[in-house]
Amino acid sequence: MNQRPTILFVCLGNICRSPMAEGALRARAQAAGLDLIVDSAGTGGWHVGEPPDERAQAETLNHGVDISTLRGRQVAPVDFARFTHIFALDDENLANLRRFAPETHDAHLGLLLDMVPGLEGQPVADPYYGGADGFARTWQQVDAAAAALVERFTG
Repeated sequence: MNQRPTILFVCLGNICRSPMAEGALRARAQAAGLDLIVDSAGTGGWHVGEPPDERAQAETLNHGVDISTLRGRQVAPVDFARFTHIFALDDENLANLRRFAPETHDAHLGLLLDMVPGLEGQPVADPYYGGADGFARTWQQVDAAAAALVERFTG
């Protein structure tokens, strides 16, 4: 791939799933020596400027990944020019992204778990209304996707 990959992960509020995905891919890319630009955003603006949910931070720290410095932001039109790949974490957010997208853009839009063989078409579990076990499941999913993305961009 000639162009440096730039990846944006998008969920609803940008405080659970998408910052966890951002942290997972940053960690895996760094371990692989892969130079990526990685960010996350939400389709909604309720948590702009807020750090990730404390439960998300705790789960990522269990895996040696610190996401405490990330801050919530909302998807902007410029993101469709800035990023080569925009991954929604579920169908609702993918539909919202398609509505937000400019008529012409070069960004690849898709579901994150489409990158993981056997999980195509599935949403990343939304742990917000549950307990720690939900955040552990979400981590497993976003980390598997991060591993698949690193393999895709290095292979």
